[in-house]
Amino acid sequence: MGRRNRPGRLRTLRARLTIGLVVLLAVSCAAVGLAAVVELNGSLTQRVDEQLSQVGTRFPESLEHKGQRPDDHDGDEHGDTRRMATGTFGARLLNGKVTNKGLIRSGDLAADLNVDLTAPDAARLARVPADGRPHTVELSALDDYRVVASAGRDGDVLIVGLPLEPVEATVHRLELVAAIVFGLALVVAGVAGAFWVRWSLRPLSRVAATATRVSELPLASGEVALPPRAPDADPHTEVGRVAAAFNRMLGHVEDALTKRHASEERLRRFAADASHELRTPVASVRGHAELALLHPGPVPPEVTRALERIAAESSRMGLMVDDLLLLARLDAGRPLERHPVDLTHLVLDAVTDARATGPDHRWMLDLPVDPVTVQGDAHRLQQVLANLLANARLHTPAGTKVTVTLEERADAAVLCVHDDGPGVPEEVRPGVFERFTRAEHRRRADAPGAGAGLGLSIVAAVVEAHAGSVGLESAPGSTTFTVRLPVQGA
Repeated sequence: MGRRNRPGRLRTLRARLTIGLVVLLAVSCAAVGLAAVVELNGSLTQRVDEQLSQVGTRFPESLEHKGQRPDDHDGDEHGDTRRMATGTFGARLLNGKVTNKGLIRSGDLAADLNVDLTAPDAARLARVPADGRPHTVELSALDDYRVVASAGRDGDVLIVGLPLEPVEATVHRLELVAAIVFGLALVVAGVAGAFWVRWSLRPLSRVAATATRVSELPLASGEVALPPRAPDADPHTEVGRVAAAFNRMLGHVEDALTKRHASEERLRRFAADASHELRTPVASVRGHAELALLHPGPVPPEVTRALERIAAESSRMGLMVDDLLLLARLDAGRPLERHPVDLTHLVLDAVTDARATGPDHRWMLDLPVDPVTVQGDAHRLQQVLANLLANARLHTPAGTKVTVTLEERADAAVLCVHDDGPGVPEEVRPGVFERFTRAEHRRRADAPGAGAGLGLSIVAAVVEAHAGSVGLESAPGSTTFTVRLPVQGA
């Protein structure tokens, strides 16, 4: 898990600020180090060039003392070599070829004339322009040299050079020291910067923690208790202004949630009170209509039909009032009965009733061998089954196959009601479990009883009260309502 969290940590503001600080410091250190190395290399090379100008051509001229022109020498060559620096190189070229060469070695008073130069070394020396200016030449036998070529008095070219090895050694030493010092500085700055950024962003982290706790709260319904506000920070800083704005927003949200909860409570009490008060007059109307139908005297057919319609509609209104009262009680959080319920037996009874009321449908059962027992209210669970089967019967054409499946999976009882009807319209699916949701065109146009759109909302409310869940999967030719309830052992 630690490795998986590392990429996420690198995307945080704290990590990016720390990395940016270290990168900027690294670029600054690199620029300072490069400038120091270039300046030191140029300064030391300039000193070598000054030494070359002091040496002149005396050393390469002294290499001709055993040659053909004794009149070119004054006898002081050996004294000059004693005053020359160790590693001084001299060469005489005639017609592009090295005729004489020598090297002042450490501790020697005389020049060493046995210097091994390879053919590429000789070619490099021959390419040095005789302009009296310093040039850098790489000699495989002697390493890098700074040389000056000048025209001699007898048509030859005299070359004198000093080694660049001391310069390179000093520059490399500076590079090593700079790398170590700057590396330690980057490490120290990275650690200190991480602590500094973390301390500076601590108020923002508290705001984020509070926002995370708020995001985990269910704000859709019910009373909501918001967590404590983020601690106050300096209002003159950006983080302080963010914290203050966030706290003000939480205050507005809390006020809105309080008003919403109060409105819900008023609406819930109104629905419960209205449903309760309507039950008596609705029952009275239905009773009077039924009593009038029992009158022994002659009654005109129109009056009989009107009384029958009054009795039917009052009965339907009574069922609607009962449903609204049930929803109001469930919304108020009133506890249901909690007893062991044999869900297999309830499914058998519900399908038997559905076969009697919907003989034009094909009803199929798929039940486990062992009974499935859940903890709940048997009457309300029976109502869930009845509403699901009634929904399949009323909204599918005759001949539709309805399959009821019950099984136990992973400590949950899973009930599926599947039909091969036309399916739930796509525009209705998102709110199919909401109250008074009805399709503009029902799946079965000739089904009796329009319904009030409360059946599936009661299913969702009762299942939720049993700590379960209900879902819908629908397509043309296949619609499945799936109810999950915790089993008794779970």
